[in-house]
Amino acid sequence: MKITIIGTGYVGLVTGACLAEVGNDVFCLDVDPRKIEILNNGGMPIHEPGLQEIIARSRAAGRITFSTDVEASVAHGEVQFIAVGTPPDEDGSADLQYVLEAARNIGRTMNSFKVIVDKSTVPVGTAQRVRAVIEEELQKRGLAGSAQHRFSIVSNPEFLKEGAAVDDFMRPDRIVVGIDNDADGNKAREKMRRLYAPFNRNHDRTLYMDVRSAEFTKYAANAMLATRISFMNEMANLADTVGADIEAVRHGIGSDPRIGYHFLYAGVGYGGSCFPKDVQALIRTGNEMGHNLRILEAVEEVNHEQKEVLVRKITAALGDDLSGRTFAVWGLSFKPNTDDMREAPSRRVIAQLLARGATVHAYDPVATTEAKRVFALDLAGVPDQQARLHFTSTQDETLAGADALVIVTEWKEFKSPDFVHMKAELKTPLIFDGRNLYEPDAMAELGIDYHSIGRPYARPAESTSDSDRT
Repeated sequence: MKITIIGTGYVGLVTGACLAEVGNDVFCLDVDPRKIEILNNGGMPIHEPGLQEIIARSRAAGRITFSTDVEASVAHGEVQFIAVGTPPDEDGSADLQYVLEAARNIGRTMNSFKVIVDKSTVPVGTAQRVRAVIEEELQKRGLAGSAQHRFSIVSNPEFLKEGAAVDDFMRPDRIVVGIDNDADGNKAREKMRRLYAPFNRNHDRTLYMDVRSAEFTKYAANAMLATRISFMNEMANLADTVGADIEAVRHGIGSDPRIGYHFLYAGVGYGGSCFPKDVQALIRTGNEMGHNLRILEAVEEVNHEQKEVLVRKITAALGDDLSGRTFAVWGLSFKPNTDDMREAPSRRVIAQLLARGATVHAYDPVATTEAKRVFALDLAGVPDQQARLHFTSTQDETLAGADALVIVTEWKEFKSPDFVHMKAELKTPLIFDGRNLYEPDAMAELGIDYHSIGRPYARPAESTSDSDRT
């Protein structure tokens, strides 16, 4: 099938690459010429494991094209995926300007039946707005009601985890497709069935429903996952107070099949491009409809405060004034296996440390380039803080002479470090772990002063850290 993908961000690029991988002829459009140049030169504008390899295969086979030519993109695809960004507006609602502009471009130049697929995460009712925009453009062209220019709007939300997006697309848990129940909808349903047939060979994972329910499903799924994270973080904070071990609690409740183990890890809060903006957008939708979504408001508030927990542990041990202190920070991206810095907890942690006078040596396996760009914006206007933030090329480099190690992202390479070497490099054997990577008792035996999230503190043998002296 001939497929057009509008937008080459995470969703668009993964969708286009995976559809090309199974034999479709895919045209990827982006209005950013820099992105298209990178892709046409064999590079990648994002970090996503496995993506570059499958794009290279499809390019070699002539199954994928990258271009800024809007008219060519509309002419190419019988199915047009809209996969552009929907950033949060000032009031927290989803900004649909890029979605509607994509729809407008389709209406301006389409000359045959099109299936227009909303792949972007959009609020309930967006398909109706997309339809209205396309009909408006067709009316301007004097083509309203033309049999040749009919179209169907489909809602096909993505359920891709950054860092595992390729595998999620190729081996989906479910494929949600929302379609109107009319003649054009039936035609669209058949095209979507053909398109997703390669991903349904073992058993049919496709869930067909009405368009509004499909739009709502995506928001509800992300809101539920965000709720689980904030719930466990609240439990972890209480565990700190009452002396319980949140890891033991996680095993205790996760073993209940009604609960399960997924998204029950305590930490420094969620980030990324999905959970924060989707929770905000759903809250906003509720407000517009006269429904106060109190649980989600609490989820958002808990997550905001959780990003401060690690800094509070640091200041409790070392004092509010961190002038003259140096901190090694491991992990900058909001999660492992991505370079995405959107809403990353590291941004809040590092900003707080710098504001208190500290120097920060930061390391991330893949996100350093993006982190430099983001922090240049975050710290604009505060050159003194900018001067105290340094990025290193290895995790060992961050340790030399640091007063403490701060772990913010749970990259695999951080899970089994050489603790003897670490102690030798650090000025004091002091770790603040925002991801609970290590066992407190084991750290105490090694003489490391270890502070984690929701786990009992074990006093280290022969510790000489400042936190013992305060």
